[in-house]
Amino acid sequence: MKLFIRIKDGQPFEHPIVENNFVQAFPDVDMENLPSEFARFERVAPPELGIYEVMADQELTYELIDGVYKDVWHKRDLTAEEKTAKQQAVIAQFNNREQADNWSAWTFDEATCLMKPPIPRPAPVEGVVIFWCGADANWKQAPARPEGEYKFDFFTWQWVAM
Repeated sequence: MKLFIRIKDGQPFEHPIVENNFVQAFPDVDMENLPSEFARFERVAPPELGIYEVMADQELTYELIDGVYKDVWHKRDLTAEEKTAKQQAVIAQFNNREQADNWSAWTFDEATCLMKPPIPRPAPVEGVVIFWCGADANWKQAPARPEGEYKFDFFTWQWVAM
């Protein structure tokens, strides 16, 4: 889809216009030889954010790059305080879960901002449910889940009716 943007006082004005609307609104403009008050526009997807990055602004900007106006997204690294708060929130949420003692051997991995088991989880096997067993400090096959509403009790290692 071709997009265009209006230029006023050397700056992008309002928002990009799709080709069909552009032709209807400006029928006399030659899209192959745009006058200075119009420019081609390309949409750019927002960047993927790293674990410790956030968007610097909620608003993107339109900037001229290689002769074409484009979406420009601004991201930034978390401040030291924001990073610490995020890490503490992950740890607190993990530790405040029901039956949290089952996972007491897990540790926080700063690189991924996730809690990790001391032993990697084994590859999934179809039809087999594997849970972390804190009592054995290892992964263990759970008994088959009964029909109905049940939750798993990690201390008795059985499904309990809710």
